[in-house]
Amino acid sequence: MLSEFKAFIAKGNVMDMAVGIIIGAAFTAIVNSMVNDLINPVIGLVTGGVDFTDQFVVLNGSNDYATLDAAREAGVAVFAYGAFLTAVINFLIIAFVVFLLVRYVNRVRALTVRPPQQPAEKAPAGPTELDVLLEIRDTLKRPEPPVAAG
Repeated sequence: MLSEFKAFIAKGNVMDMAVGIIIGAAFTAIVNSMVNDLINPVIGLVTGGVDFTDQFVVLNGSNDYATLDAAREAGVAVFAYGAFLTAVINFLIIAFVVFLLVRYVNRVRALTVRPPQQPAEKAPAGPTELDVLLEIRDTLKRPEPPVAAG
């Protein structure tokens, strides 16, 4: 079983997947920073200084909590629509960047990977050596025409 596991881990697909997961985790940190540090402040500016990620509604009716974290620490049921919208924005940004990345990779691949070349058409082959020899043999077997006296 250990040798099968080693063979499985050594396959290229598993290593590619591991690299993808590591890069994806780092990329997620960048996207989260972009959303939290760049996009949400702009949205907050447009909405009058409201912190977008901290928008929530307490479901039992009393909204005595200044932040979402305070409400969660108190154990009350909250409808955290701001956190949800932030997650949606994160997803859309990640999906768009992945789309651009795949599009770029496909363009580069199209430029570098050439389609398989079609074999050049062969010129019509002349008679083979056997054909020539058979023709000579047949010519020699024919009776000679009579020679005219002259």
